[in-house]
Amino acid sequence: MRTSDSLDAPSLPGSTPAAIDIQTLRIAAVVVLGSFMSILDTTIVNVAIRALAHDFASPLETTQWVATGYTLALAAVIPLTGWAADRFGTKRLYITSITLFLLGSALSGAAWSMSTLILFRVLQGLGGGMIMPAGMTILSHAAGPQRIGRLMGIVGIPMLLGPILGPILGGWLVDDASWRWIFFVNLPVGAVALLGAFLVLAPDEPRPAHRLDALGLLLLSPGLALFVFALARTTAHGNLLDPADDAGLALGAALIAAFIVHARRTPGALIDVRLFARRPVAASALTTFLFGVAFFGWAILLPLYFQLVRHASAFQAGMMIAPQGFGAMISMPIASRMTDRTGAGRIVMTGLVLIALAMLIMAQVTATTPVWQTSIALFLSGLGMGATIMPATSAAMITLARHEIARATSGLNVVQRVGGSIGTALLAVILNHRIAALAPDARIGGSAPVPGYLLDPLAHAFGQTFLCAFVVILAALLAATYLPRRRASLSADAREAAETVRESAS
Repeated sequence: MRTSDSLDAPSLPGSTPAAIDIQTLRIAAVVVLGSFMSILDTTIVNVAIRALAHDFASPLETTQWVATGYTLALAAVIPLTGWAADRFGTKRLYITSITLFLLGSALSGAAWSMSTLILFRVLQGLGGGMIMPAGMTILSHAAGPQRIGRLMGIVGIPMLLGPILGPILGGWLVDDASWRWIFFVNLPVGAVALLGAFLVLAPDEPRPAHRLDALGLLLLSPGLALFVFALARTTAHGNLLDPADDAGLALGAALIAAFIVHARRTPGALIDVRLFARRPVAASALTTFLFGVAFFGWAILLPLYFQLVRHASAFQAGMMIAPQGFGAMISMPIASRMTDRTGAGRIVMTGLVLIALAMLIMAQVTATTPVWQTSIALFLSGLGMGATIMPATSAAMITLARHEIARATSGLNVVQRVGGSIGTALLAVILNHRIAALAPDARIGGSAPVPGYLLDPLAHAFGQTFLCAFVVILAALLAATYLPRRRASLSADAREAAETVRESAS
């Protein structure tokens, strides 16, 4: 709804930008509710992995698909968001996204087996993946270019709290209620967000949309899912010559390769792969992919270390992980602004060095490592994460024209999500192998505390797995050396693109 003529009116040089009116703040509140719910759900499940493994008598390499399936679903729908917003309108898309997310949440909470839980988490991810992009589009239209920066500063604070509150809230619910409530808790919040969307958001008419790349969707989504699934199975079996796993890897790779060939020849492809031929975009893609593999893979294992080795409850594990969220909340807005002054490469490399240091510290953990030491390590990793995600993406924008920004951003988000899916699957399998070798009597899904004589071998298994994540982060650091390390002289389009990315991450 247009509440004043100043909403989209450009400010004259030297004039004071229009104040943020009440209606725009109402719109922001609706968007924050939906987006916060989606962000919260990327971390709230991690502390419940042990409880899920116990209740469904499921091994870790299967249980981790509760997180991996959600992340893959997020990646699958990201490229569709722009087309869907044009085709159906942003209000309808936002309402549909929240509805899908709530349906997935309700079904996940009612799941009766590990297979159904994974399936319902995929449904939840299909909705969750569109909530944030649709919400940011709604905010941009409501605020206009002169007020979007200040509005993002307001709405960014509760969004940055998601990674802190997710593990804490999830741990409390798992301990005092049931793991099912980490999904049911979304229902009242989502209901308020839905009601607000119906009442507050103005209807917008669909616009002429480019043709949906249906063939690209049919090639890419199954290809990624099959490749990640087969890769995880190959690692779990420890047999590179298993015919079924090799066939899955080959078919998944073939579908991905077919998509790349298709995308290079098709205007309006799901992802414009031709943009990745440019060095800043390619370096950004490789950096964010490797970052996703290492960081999101180790993130799902951290609660397990505290629960199994330190005998922490789910809530205590969430509290022990909280320093990571605080670090990200501090560094993300600072890194956003420093990128414009010093160039993205230096900021990203600094962030990756901090993450590498944190992982190296965690690779040395024992059964008696002081909590203050792990807290420092996780705070450093949070600082590093906040200094990596946004600058690595904005670095790719230097060579892009305005009309290329949306597709490049979408492609980079997909790359990072796929990296996170692969990392979650692989590191969970690696940990399972190390536990089988060093502490075979330990039970990840058991409700009883791990016996004392197994704690040091179990800690060593976690340390070796964290060391694998450290090696991948070093590879990401190497890729980041190809990012621009000086502030570039940007075109107006590129400057606007970098500002858009910065505001979206703040």
